Amino acid sequence: MSISRDIIEKKKSIAVIGLGYVGLPIALAFAKKVKVIGFDINEERVKMMKNKKDPSNELPSSEFENSDITFTSNPNDLKKANFFIVAVPTPIDEHNLPDLKPLLSACHTVGKALKKGDYVVFESTVYPGCTEEDCVPVLEKESGLKFCKDFKVGYSPERINPGDKEHTITKIIKVVSGCDKESLEEISKVYEIIVEPGVFKAKSIKVAEAAKIIENTQRDVNIALMNELSIIFSRMGINTYDVLEAAGTKWNFLKFYPGLVGGHCIGVDPYYLTYKAESLGYHARIINSGRYVNDSMGFYVAKNTVKKIIAAGKNPRNAKVLIMGFTFKENVSDIRNSKVADIVKELQSYSVKVDIVDPHADNEEVKHEYGLSLIKKPKVKAYDAIIVAVNHKEYLNLTEKRFSKITKAKRTFSRREGVFIRIKIKKLNYWSL
Repeated sequence: MSISRDIIEKKKSIAVIGLGYVGLPIALAFAKKVKVIGFDINEERVKMMKNKKDPSNELPSSEFENSDITFTSNPNDLKKANFFIVAVPTPIDEHNLPDLKPLLSACHTVGKALKKGDYVVFESTVYPGCTEEDCVPVLEKESGLKFCKDFKVGYSPERINPGDKEHTITKIIKVVSGCDKESLEEISKVYEIIVEPGVFKAKSIKVAEAAKIIENTQRDVNIALMNELSIIFSRMGINTYDVLEAAGTKWNFLKFYPGLVGGHCIGVDPYYLTYKAESLGYHARIINSGRYVNDSMGFYVAKNTVKKIIAAGKNPRNAKVLIMGFTFKENVSDIRNSKVADIVKELQSYSVKVDIVDPHADNEEVKHEYGLSLIKKPKVKAYDAIIVAVNHKEYLNLTEKRFSKITKAKRTFSRREGVFIRIKIKKLNYWSL
């Protein structure tokens, strides 16, 4: 019996559990080819998707067209599926420890729908060993079935990059793994239905889990190095981007840049690896150091802005700062783990008044997650400093004249990344990472 063949022939269906930034694109991609059940516990999100609207504002309504998909928040509907893809969030808690509650909750839900011959594939980022050590026992308990004998499990890490219209799920190689040779082949064939460049078959589930987690850990460590260099070069009085431009002429120089590292991937995934390392008696020095540097950059930007305000002869208690951008990265609406919140918090600790604008973020979500409010547009001649915190496309062509209209005399222009080069900023007191 081949589950991949039955799926292709629409005799069996795929269920995608969790329809966020990762799950919805996967579900819709498969729904263009095969039968899909899209499940999410949030009924409001399900209603939006039934009306062909992506709650994450990533996909246009046209992506929902010609799709054989049923959206539901009813767990009983999952019993109609035979191939389950779990794509729920795997965040960290306030102590930077893995929070597996959403993942294990999904396992309880899927376990109740499992039948003999079914497959479960996890896409959520986890530490190596989590799938087999934490998830499988829940599936066995809820289903009453035996792992490998009655149902198969695999792991295929997501590589969704919010805001990236080029590297979509159908356009990049997909890493897949299975609990045995048969499952590896069947899972590979299922993903090959939608993935044009094909799949890479990992040696084991743990290898696939580890491969995913080091993708983001590598980026985190490299960005941390750039952030630390930026701090050093700032004390030397030289511009970091001038240095990187010069060093970048060498053929094998890695082109990373300083900046805030937030979001649900790069700012989170390394903690899953360090947690697992600690459980094995090893303290990950480089990874933890990189996390410390990157987690402190919001406070660093705020403190430097306050120093500039003081240097201009202004009391921070009477100062007002405009922050442009609040999402975790440019041109997306996602505010999860936004390090811009750290900038706001630090400025407020100096009694600085702060206004925040963002053309992509939702004000109600910002209020709910951070207790902060967005304003619709900046006030005229109101600010002692401006911090352009996110590279939204709406900000890239703004001129110095435009910034001057909303700032007071002796004003500061801060940029967390050197987008506005000094050639464009001549009169304002300009600073960037």
